[in-house]
Amino acid sequence: MLSSADIEAAAQRISPYIRKTPVFQLNPGEWDNQAQLFLKLEQLQYTGSFKLRGAMNRMLSQPVPEAGVIAASGGNHGVAVAYAAQQLGYPSEIYVPEISSRAKIERLRNYGARVSIVGSSYAEALQASEFRAAETGALVIHAFDQSEVVAGQGTLARELEQQISDLDTVLVAVGGGGLIAGIASWFQGRVRVIGVQSEQTPAMSEALKAGTRVDVSVSGIAADSLGARRVGQLAFSVASRCVDRVLLVSDDAIRSAQRTLWQDLRLIVEPGGATALAGLLSGAYRPEPGERVAVILCGANTQLDTF
Repeated sequence: MLSSADIEAAAQRISPYIRKTPVFQLNPGEWDNQAQLFLKLEQLQYTGSFKLRGAMNRMLSQPVPEAGVIAASGGNHGVAVAYAAQQLGYPSEIYVPEISSRAKIERLRNYGARVSIVGSSYAEALQASEFRAAETGALVIHAFDQSEVVAGQGTLARELEQQISDLDTVLVAVGGGGLIAGIASWFQGRVRVIGVQSEQTPAMSEALKAGTRVDVSVSGIAADSLGARRVGQLAFSVASRCVDRVLLVSDDAIRSAQRTLWQDLRLIVEPGGATALAGLLSGAYRPEPGERVAVILCGANTQLDTF
């Protein structure tokens, strides 16, 4: 388990480089919901997702070799690593699978990264990046299974608690598990943490069901951001103890959540960024009247034409 001290240290380390993202409170009764709803607008973070927090903390926690940094990513983590490396003056090399969106690949290149497109899934891109890291000696920045990365993601929960007092529940999308592990590590049971995954990217749900990490097939509209075949060891350890449950939602529910955010609030998020909200709007999670619920909108790297 990470401690609150680990997350506090990460927050101090990365504060000059990240944005404090706002929280939006909905009016009572909006979306036919009697809970007190708050949206954490983390899609407004530099690079368009929460991933910068973990990538920057990893990069600032230890010396970076001359070869720079290397990462594998469905897109958002790679964009964060490339941006952080550019800000700090390091070369970066990013491996992405073929399912990564054009928008994310363009952003990688705009931040000066050397981009390699390998395989049909994140797992294949990760394997290729590991071989390359062994050749070059570059610092590996894992998308979700390093303590520095998870501590960086935990700074989102620390920031959220400073913005909203007396939260009852936080809904968060889950891919490889780095974000939910960081959030749960900060709250340590003081707030109910509930994960939401798409039915076609169920790695954490299946792992908790099996009592151990398992490989799953991944597909669907959120696969480029939530499409880990297997959750991280650290994330699984934290989730087993500190996550209340993990819910599954359909691709249609995710699309509906994206449309609702645009139609009602003029917010654009990618499918993975809308997945936590889909858990609420679809009825997979039904809060009690008056329950104070925060929903993390975690990413916005999508193409307008597909949106």
